[in-house]
Amino acid sequence: MTRSYDRGPDGLRPTTIEPGFVRTATGSALISMGETRVICTASHQAGVPRWLAGSGRGWVTAEYGMLPASTGERKQRDATRGRPDGRTVEIQRLIGRSVRGVVDFAALGENTIYLDCDVLQADGGTRCASITGAYVALALACAALRKSGHIAGKSPLTGSVAAVSSGVVDGVPVLDLDYAEDSTAEVDANVVMTGDGGLVEVQATAERTPLSRAHLDDLLGLAAKGIEELRAIQAAAVAA
Repeated sequence: MTRSYDRGPDGLRPTTIEPGFVRTATGSALISMGETRVICTASHQAGVPRWLAGSGRGWVTAEYGMLPASTGERKQRDATRGRPDGRTVEIQRLIGRSVRGVVDFAALGENTIYLDCDVLQADGGTRCASITGAYVALALACAALRKSGHIAGKSPLTGSVAAVSSGVVDGVPVLDLDYAEDSTAEVDANVVMTGDGGLVEVQATAERTPLSRAHLDDLLGLAAKGIEELRAIQAAAVAA
């Protein structure tokens, strides 16, 4: 089978993460995975939601959105409709769950970090790119907050987290689906994994043919390989 960028079944699309993309944010990154591009920012606010006040613990939450022209056909802004659609709510909850899995909230102290993931251009895998980029923005924000004294002591990050898609296209398990592959896949999955190999979330859907256990194992194996590569790209961005 022929895939974009002449990659094999186990190949990621060309991926880059540009740290510090938004100068005014506490932490930020522009992540590009093929033609998918997402700006991820981390914004700090002293204090926590009322239900956490006085606990000595912090909070991290996420929002996700697609710019009107991100898919080629204009997408109406959520603010115009008055509320986010169900897909947007699902994805931003996924991003929040994913990054909170590697945060020590006691070490964060009573600080809130807002992660905003805005899709500039969508060609498949926007939720995975958002999670991978949001972690970099969060790591940069935590480093900045420790340097400024807003966070005392150790880093509140207990590990790293990244995400990638995998699926079955024309009977072949493949990694990192673009839109053309995702729209025709028999099975598509999104896998969120920590740096030490722990699974945070696996979303797998069979579109036409039920997913076999063997194919699920293949998809998880591909995702683990892809996430290992993404971790190296994340680490380089954080260290830059």
